[in-house]
Amino acid sequence: MNTSIDQTGKQYNRFWFIFTLLAGTFTMSISQSSLSTAYPTLMRYFNLPASTVQWLTTGFMLIMCVTMPISPWLLNNVRFKPLFLSILAIFDVGTLIIVLAPSFWLMMVGRMMEAVAVGVLFPSFQTVLLSITPKEQRASTMGTAGLVMGSALACGPIVSGIVLNYFTWRGLFIFFMVVITLVFVFGISGLIRNVMPIHKSSLDFWSVFLSIGLIGVLYVVNQIGQANVNWGINATILIVSILALTWFVVRQFKVKTPLLQLRVLKTVNFDLAVLLTGVSYIALIVTTIIFPLYYQEVLHVSPFISGMALVPAAVFLSILNPLTGKLADKLGFRFVMLTGMSMIVVGWLTISLLVGHLNLVVMMVCAMIIEGGNAFVMMPAVTMGANSLPTNLVADGTAVTTTVRQILGSTGVAVATLILGIVTTQQINGGATASQAQLGGYRAVFLTFFGISIIGLIMALCLKNTATESTK
Repeated sequence: MNTSIDQTGKQYNRFWFIFTLLAGTFTMSISQSSLSTAYPTLMRYFNLPASTVQWLTTGFMLIMCVTMPISPWLLNNVRFKPLFLSILAIFDVGTLIIVLAPSFWLMMVGRMMEAVAVGVLFPSFQTVLLSITPKEQRASTMGTAGLVMGSALACGPIVSGIVLNYFTWRGLFIFFMVVITLVFVFGISGLIRNVMPIHKSSLDFWSVFLSIGLIGVLYVVNQIGQANVNWGINATILIVSILALTWFVVRQFKVKTPLLQLRVLKTVNFDLAVLLTGVSYIALIVTTIIFPLYYQEVLHVSPFISGMALVPAAVFLSILNPLTGKLADKLGFRFVMLTGMSMIVVGWLTISLLVGHLNLVVMMVCAMIIEGGNAFVMMPAVTMGANSLPTNLVADGTAVTTTVRQILGSTGVAVATLILGIVTTQQINGGATASQAQLGGYRAVFLTFFGISIIGLIMALCLKNTATESTK
């Protein structure tokens, strides 16, 4: 049956509701990772160094992390249709500002508006899908959601490479704006309905303010390895941010209506799910950002080719995501996630051992293995975590999961960049040639994430005695 009942008692087409919801999410997700291929173009256009231009991505991720915890309160206090349309409008206006921006800093303002919209939407759309889907069908539904999020993230550099090959960088944002405007029209025409119950509560502004500590911590993490950094100021920012986050956590357990129900972390299944989805997301986002750099710097291919080289992995990820959801329904979460983490381990190990003998084809195969493993882990882990919580805490659990995942993803990219820079510099200072130093830097990056994937595999093994298997 494609029809369901919304909160007003009226029927709506569930397929077109989910389609419209995922179309907006897909486009916004692409915008998160699409700029990595466009960095050289933007550096030349604005005459700025890479360290400045990269804030279009880093700043985007920081703002996302702060707005994600607000999503449960918004879902409980704002009807879903006006909330979804407002998210689309904010993203559209931000993108228009970018298209018209005469300067880099005005472009940053538009980018921050996009980040606010994406930060609210990512947890919200997962919560809505989990809430309107029967528990025994959640893994399959979230497999489709994983197709949207994972393939969109992987497709970002691909879309960027294609658009930049034929148009200016503004064409990329015009593409986003056109699609989101169409989704807005679909949403306002009646395809989006109010499907979530309203539970009015006051917004804890102190918690919102304290959550800004996330920005401080991630800002300092992203400063590691940068040149001419004032570490006196950064140390102060880090200490104040950690104190703010500590206060934030304590406050969530003391106030009557917390911004985020952190008591979900008392559930072992949920904790494992959060960490596993984070590890798989790190593998995905590092692959989509570091691999194109390797293609261009070591294999010396064009930005267009570096983007297109990610197509097979993105297609493989897209094919697997719906299948892994069905497998989780039939065979259980532990089997599926062990399979995925094993694939991620094999991918990173292979690429670590073959550094210096890699060509484009081998890199593409390794990317397929790693991104394919992500399909077996990320959304099944989200579903397992949601299934371990009572219905009234699903929104909070989803917000915690997406926030932690985003923090780990941002940290993963920062760590990869840091290791690449430090090891390359050390090897050059030790007498290595530039090409030898580059290979040494990438080998260190690949080995680091191989180690992280081993930790993820161990966590998947721990599901034996704790994970609730899906309905068979």
